[in-house]
Amino acid sequence: MSITCGIDWAEDHHDIALVDEQGKVLARARIGADVAGYTALVELITTNGGSPEQTAVAIETDKNLLVVALAGAGFTVYPINPRAMARYRERHVQAGSKSDAGDAAVLAHILRTDQHMHRPLPRNTDLALAIKALARQHQEAIWALHQTTSRLRSVLLEFYPQALKAFPKLTHHAATTILGAAPTPAAGSRLTRHRVEALLRKCGRRNDPALVDHVLTALKAPTLRQPPAVEEALGLATRGLLEIISSMRSSVDALEAELAREFGRHPLAPVLRSAPGLGPVLAARVLAELGDHPARFTSVKGVRAFAGTAPVTRASGKSHYVKARKVRNKRLNDACHWWAFSALTWSPGARAHYDRRRAAGDHHNAALRNLANKLIGRMWWCLSHNQPWDEDAAWPDLIPAAA
Repeated sequence: MSITCGIDWAEDHHDIALVDEQGKVLARARIGADVAGYTALVELITTNGGSPEQTAVAIETDKNLLVVALAGAGFTVYPINPRAMARYRERHVQAGSKSDAGDAAVLAHILRTDQHMHRPLPRNTDLALAIKALARQHQEAIWALHQTTSRLRSVLLEFYPQALKAFPKLTHHAATTILGAAPTPAAGSRLTRHRVEALLRKCGRRNDPALVDHVLTALKAPTLRQPPAVEEALGLATRGLLEIISSMRSSVDALEAELAREFGRHPLAPVLRSAPGLGPVLAARVLAELGDHPARFTSVKGVRAFAGTAPVTRASGKSHYVKARKVRNKRLNDACHWWAFSALTWSPGARAHYDRRRAAGDHHNAALRNLANKLIGRMWWCLSHNQPWDEDAAWPDLIPAAA
């Protein structure tokens, strides 16, 4: 007998439902989010005639430790998109009611009726999973760093606008180094040429009299001021943010170094790095999101849809239009966008394709999206055949014309 399992997960417990082929709910349970809960789940499945080989599991996440344990035990796990889950819930419950136990049953019914419509969790290698963890945390750390830098800019606007005139880009090490020594307008007005030169040398900037003059002129310029007590309070906040930014930079560098090391160990790294415009970080992000399970995608259409580079057509009656795909892997889509942008410099074929799309009327982002669609499709072929990137094969109709 074939049964399906639905899991509505939470932080400290999970609701379980088992459904047979006829749609009968065989069992319901609530388990803890621990080893004992996992053991109880496996026992519940086996007691009702299921097994890792025959029982598919549906859950609305791919990150939970329970998912890792189930996949490791041999279960086929289907991460169900919460948006799809909401539509299936309406199919089963029209009154609008919702419960955790009910959602678990709906998840089990999804696999009972439409298992072929959903993609199972890929069986990636441990190395690919490590690269995925590092790539995602590296990107998250960069986003957090940017948010903190924006917060610093907002604080400086309140009491120290001349600092922003001295350093329009707070991402530069020279900016944070000098602001660390002069976090208030009063401290900035006391800076000497010798002190600024020493601070610039500290962050690797040497023999730059023009920059020294610019910094001193901006920081010593007359400006409106907050009361001294307010300046000191905001200066303390500035010092704190600068310390956080320094720590975040160290974290980003450490994650990037480890990401490069782990990515370099993967057998598919040479294939990815052979593509023009794919540096070590972008290449690692592409591998992280695509994974290394060879049977994950059965066609190039699936890869392009997953990346969000393939457009969506909406047609009804006389209405017919094409738009960008919204449901996609946003991290892979972001990596493909920047890959396409970088390829404009490194690939004559990519440049020619982009120019042709622009000439046809595409705006910049649409042309980049179309280019990314071509790039990810070709990369899927390279990865599937373990072959390096070939510019002539990638752009057979554009390379001769560009030459």
